[in-house]
Amino acid sequence: MKVPRVDLPNQFNVATHFVDRNVKEGRGGKTALLHEGKTYSYQDVLQAVNRFGNALRSLNVEMEDRVALLCLDSPEFVAAFFGAIKIGAVPIPMNTTLRPADYEYMLQDSRAKVLVVHAALWEPLRSIRDLFRHVRHIVVVGGAGEDLISYEELIRDQSPTCLAADTSKDDVAFWLYSSGSTGFPKGAVHLHHDMVYSAELYSRPILQIQEKDVTFSAAKLFFAYGLGNNLYFPFNVGATAVLYPGRPLPDKMFEVIAASRPTIFYGVPTLYAAMLQVADAEERAADGKRPAPNEQAMQSVRVCVSAGESLPAPIFHRWKEKFALEILDGIGSTELLHIFISNRIGDVRPGSSGKIVPGYEARIADEEGRVLPQGQVGNLLIKGDSAAACYWNKHQKTKETML
Repeated sequence: MKVPRVDLPNQFNVATHFVDRNVKEGRGGKTALLHEGKTYSYQDVLQAVNRFGNALRSLNVEMEDRVALLCLDSPEFVAAFFGAIKIGAVPIPMNTTLRPADYEYMLQDSRAKVLVVHAALWEPLRSIRDLFRHVRHIVVVGGAGEDLISYEELIRDQSPTCLAADTSKDDVAFWLYSSGSTGFPKGAVHLHHDMVYSAELYSRPILQIQEKDVTFSAAKLFFAYGLGNNLYFPFNVGATAVLYPGRPLPDKMFEVIAASRPTIFYGVPTLYAAMLQVADAEERAADGKRPAPNEQAMQSVRVCVSAGESLPAPIFHRWKEKFALEILDGIGSTELLHIFISNRIGDVRPGSSGKIVPGYEARIADEEGRVLPQGQVGNLLIKGDSAAACYWNKHQKTKETML
């Protein structure tokens, strides 16, 4: 497979690439987001992004200031993420399932000036609010009390047009915190060009994503995996993303798929296994004369994707037998932003994570970085233009991890 060519100008703002460009290219009226029964066009998204960018400026947020996002998958997440980037600020999506102490650490570590939080997620943080030494403004989506700022009121009178910051393709765009499986979470610093490289190297050639596609990801937007799946991959081609704010329970996944008819579905191995159990139970209860409803629901999907852990071959085979769909397993990371090794449509080796995505380089090496011969176990080293620039404030860990 030929390596896609990605040419970006030195002056480049990635928010305008993924949002403004779709409107300029005539997709302003096309549906960009589906969320809880409502549709949002690319024009709607552009205006929401601009209003939030202007709102941040009204709070004296400047270029390179950090803006922490503790948001459910929603249009507000999209507006806050790209709105911050558009004015040159740096959004930091945070995992919505962590403990208050984890948020305290990330807010202290990042020195975020603004925290944007959904009302449903604010209550556990209320008792530690005084510990947020760097946070100057707390913006609450869906209602605010005390001396907090209402998201809805903040953006209400803001202009729907916003001048993009004069950023370069190598300016910092956003951070993503690692899981912290080996100590405290580490802030992976990503640049304005990173999302474009990931979209052009992986989603366009490997998934063959097009404007007519509808994406749905069980993985949330605060994950590197989910952020690509359900935001900048579809926005790169003017497709539609289905946002679901709830927990990714297997029966709920079928409900969303039946209602929204996505063409690309992204999950993880444990979810695929759980969904098979639901489908098997439904089939046993059916009369056998026609496909069970969940089997019918999957008929809109043309490709399924898995990452996060290795997909067992038996799950792949059962899924294909049940739904006549292959699952493309792959390997990605927060540091590389998304998948860099993947199976291909029509070329899947069950139990394998596939082949290197063109544009990335891979090698298996020992602890000293020496390449090992085939068949030996070592460390997987990956090189690619979507790689994070560094870990924030972690010089030694950056040297150890990013060659």
